[in-house]
Amino acid sequence: MKIGITCYPTYGGSGAVATELGIALAHRGHEIHFITYQQPFRLPSFLPRIFFHEVDVGRYPLFEYPPYDLALAVRMHEVVLTHKLDILHVHYAIPHATSAWIAREMLEKTRPDIKVLTTLHGTDITIVGQDPSFHAITKFSIEKSNGLSAVSAYLKDETISAFGCAGCRIDVIPNFIDPAVYDRTRYAPDFRTQSAGGRKVLMHISNFRPVKRIKDVVGIYARVASEIPSVLVMVGDGPDRVVAEQEVRDLGLTDSVFFLGKLDAVAPLLASADLFLLPTNKESFGLSALEALATGVPVIGARAGGLPEVVRNGETGALCEPGDVEGMARAAISFLRDDDKWCAASELARADARERFSLNEVVARYETFYTRSLNG
Repeated sequence: MKIGITCYPTYGGSGAVATELGIALAHRGHEIHFITYQQPFRLPSFLPRIFFHEVDVGRYPLFEYPPYDLALAVRMHEVVLTHKLDILHVHYAIPHATSAWIAREMLEKTRPDIKVLTTLHGTDITIVGQDPSFHAITKFSIEKSNGLSAVSAYLKDETISAFGCAGCRIDVIPNFIDPAVYDRTRYAPDFRTQSAGGRKVLMHISNFRPVKRIKDVVGIYARVASEIPSVLVMVGDGPDRVVAEQEVRDLGLTDSVFFLGKLDAVAPLLASADLFLLPTNKESFGLSALEALATGVPVIGARAGGLPEVVRNGETGALCEPGDVEGMARAAISFLRDDDKWCAASELARADARERFSLNEVVARYETFYTRSLNG
């Protein structure tokens, strides 16, 4: 198959998953065309059967805000015609599904068989799409897609509830990991040996948005550190990083909290972690949690959104109500004080991630999704 993939190319779960999916599909013999405004951050400079088409948004005095969605539609139209694509697979409902619909309308006479498939990832449905300014266009774009998938059962239900798409078929296809990449034994625990000084390592990876409850991460760690020698590693960047840094200073924890910024490869760092903290307010899936579990790192998080579909509460980690900093801290301390409990959770986390979320199995489900859409 010849597949066009559009995603947000910057740091974030949807872009990471879309890029890894494209790379995996290319390995399986498909021809992949990424269509977006810059090269996806997880895409190397060259891979066989993978092509990148940049969307150029012209700058004109008339446009205070350049119309990226229209420029994207025009680029999609061009790539479909030039490279004879079978499918436009867009990740994130708006504006990508809207742009793909426009491109399909433009192709009505020349390529009426082109299919538009939309994968819903989270905030496109739970936050942006439900804003009154975007609700109608999000609903329209979803319903005009030839196929829909969501990364969790929670997100599927949320989509139906928020947009009344009761007649839409939405396949639940979860995010995935490459077991080889997240094999803990491949990496030396450099951070543990060079920076942690024998202390336990707690870790958080995110885009530091308010929904991630970054201050709660620091609060959980502060309670753990008061009882167990430990350090906190914060990976990523975003609007609440400044808030977190101030909280660390206010609590006198600057010597034991490390802000590392954005990193392309997190697997080597996760190999040094003992626990992963994700006290999020709302999580449609929890890709960072899955990556931690696959590396054998138990997750302490919130019972929110799709996270309970990823973390087995009491087995591969612990889930508490959002905002329950005390409860999450107690759960973390329980794992860190009991080596047998931690080892059992670590081993089960690795096995469960490989059984339910392995790359080969999930990519095969996407291929079935594509084939059914083309035949339908």
